[in-house]
Amino acid sequence: MNGAALLERLGDRLAGLRGRMTPDAGMDKVTWFRAGGPAEVLFQPADEEDLAAFLKAVPEEFPVSMVGIGSNLLVREGGIRGFVVRLSAKGFGQAETVSPTQIRAGASIPDKRLAAVALEAGIGGFHFYHGIPGGLGGALRMNAGANGVETRERVVEVRALDRKGELHVLSNADMGYAYRHSAAPKDLIFTSAVMEGYAEDRATIQAEMDAVQHHRETVQPIREKTGGSTFKNPPGTSAWKEVDKAGCRGLMIGGAQMSPMHCNFMINTGTATGYDLEFLGEAVRARVLEHSGIRLDWEIKRVGTFRAGHEIDAFLGQML
Repeated sequence: MNGAALLERLGDRLAGLRGRMTPDAGMDKVTWFRAGGPAEVLFQPADEEDLAAFLKAVPEEFPVSMVGIGSNLLVREGGIRGFVVRLSAKGFGQAETVSPTQIRAGASIPDKRLAAVALEAGIGGFHFYHGIPGGLGGALRMNAGANGVETRERVVEVRALDRKGELHVLSNADMGYAYRHSAAPKDLIFTSAVMEGYAEDRATIQAEMDAVQHHRETVQPIREKTGGSTFKNPPGTSAWKEVDKAGCRGLMIGGAQMSPMHCNFMINTGTATGYDLEFLGEAVRARVLEHSGIRLDWEIKRVGTFRAGHEIDAFLGQML
């Protein structure tokens, strides 16, 4: 079913929604990899109320998935079936201080912007977000972290809507955080969160943010089409070290390459398809498994269906 047919099938159910519906939306324009197939229908709700109305209107047999700002996302070439929700900056990208040490922020606010809000308010503990190329919703979902700090250390409570459009307010404990993981139900769409830091001098915060920026510019390919860290760090070692030891620094498949600068970063050199990128990632996993016996887990979120004839199996049997 194409996007127009899907919208026609639902007919008047979607009447009254204030957000933007885009059938057959190119996800290559959304993801930082600039690759991947289309979403059957992309919906950008106007606000939390509009999102709740949408979820209540769409029968549960129709798939609904969520994407953030696309920084840590790989969309397969067959695209994404059903509806894809992407929170708008206008409706979900604001932040405000609610106490001397707390910030309420919408789920679509970029992590870097959240760090800037904290700096302006003199709230410490958010400097690490200055170096994370993503949005708060994704950070909440995957417990994003850097420079020795993780999202779980800042979360007070999270607002979310379930597949039926019902509101949930989750505590830090409810989120069930672990390394790069949250145990919150997968169908929940986070809309905002209250985050807490501590009082700190603005000059100190700025110095911490400057150090984060310097580190990123020195060791990461931040000006490339990339999805950030490709694999999670396995226990007792770093993913990039294992990728490097397996001889995969600079490895290329089609237009996809493991960055020569930081070999846990996968980049689109200009012509990579979703197939090239995922094939490269699985090839690297296979090499690392063969070399060290370590099974690397993807940190990049891979969604959608494979294009016919371009399916990829995990841990390729033939080394490249």
